[in-house]
Amino acid sequence: MLVGVPKEIKIQEHRVGLTPGSVRELVHHGHRVVIETGAGDGIGHDDAAYRAAGASIVANAAEVFSQAEMIVKVKEPQGPEIALLRPGQVLFTYLHLAADPAQAEGLMKSGAVAIAYETVTDDRGGLPLLSPMSEVAGRMSMQVGAHCLEKEQGGAGMLLGGVPGVPAAKVLVLGGGVSGTNAARMAMGMEAQVTIIDNSMRRLKELDLQFGSKIQTLYATVDNIEREVARADLIIGAVLAPGARAPKLVTRAMIESMRPGSVVVDISIDQGGCFETSRPTTHDNPTFVVAGVVHYAVTNMPGAVAHTSAYALNNATLPFVLALADHGWRAALDRDPHLRDGLNVLDGRIVHPAVAESLGLKAA
Repeated sequence: MLVGVPKEIKIQEHRVGLTPGSVRELVHHGHRVVIETGAGDGIGHDDAAYRAAGASIVANAAEVFSQAEMIVKVKEPQGPEIALLRPGQVLFTYLHLAADPAQAEGLMKSGAVAIAYETVTDDRGGLPLLSPMSEVAGRMSMQVGAHCLEKEQGGAGMLLGGVPGVPAAKVLVLGGGVSGTNAARMAMGMEAQVTIIDNSMRRLKELDLQFGSKIQTLYATVDNIEREVARADLIIGAVLAPGARAPKLVTRAMIESMRPGSVVVDISIDQGGCFETSRPTTHDNPTFVVAGVVHYAVTNMPGAVAHTSAYALNNATLPFVLALADHGWRAALDRDPHLRDGLNVLDGRIVHPAVAESLGLKAA
């Protein structure tokens, strides 16, 4: 199969769909790879590194899309990229269609076979291609949250871990999944006071066993969320409903109950966000203020640490890329029901039930 990797064009996105090592593996399996010039610059690999791995370098995205049978990306295709897709061409990348009806419509019109990283599953009920970026986003959330608490960033001027004689900041993590757990780990490492809220008692028990007295766990009720939001100095929104829009757990009224200079970081923003006051932002302009509360809602947080993110993502995606290339998409999906769960768009229709429901459509 001829696999193509264009340079990412979303604002401040420096990751790349395939690292040179992944390219070499595809070539080893007998496939051809075409890379847009400069696609790997953001992770420190120039065109020469890709040539050495066996790829061909082309001048622009149009050449990649026109030649490749399968496009491997990182972020959802932007308008100019959707226009380059053709019927039957495979697109394998993050899509997050539930919060993006315009993209969904464009992909349906393209006739492409769109397989989303974020809905591929595993035999434990996890999301193996979302997990590495959730780990990155969770850990990053504490870095950016601590930074936003600084006075010059609009925050209350608090040091997350405090110092002897001065209390540490109160951190509330909404969601005890991969992102939330990694956020909590970082917060504990910085000696903040940490509370995790989740709607699964099983998960709360696991977190209690893992972290013990270093955290407080609470079941997700409106009362608990409302009370803890008002107390928090920093809130991490790490809620995920696979394939669907994130629930709005924190209302505007709850935001208004927070102290001025408090901070919220909405990791869930790719799926619409879990704060009623959230709206997507970029690395160029990452924050805005509502009711005195600093909001950070960058839709591609891991793009800021592109080298780490690209390698972590490739570790997870490469087996699936190889399966699609080795067997073709139809046979690969027939062989692996977990990869089949990644199929979002086929023959001009949304075929993933949760995505279709979120878009107000009936799954084909």
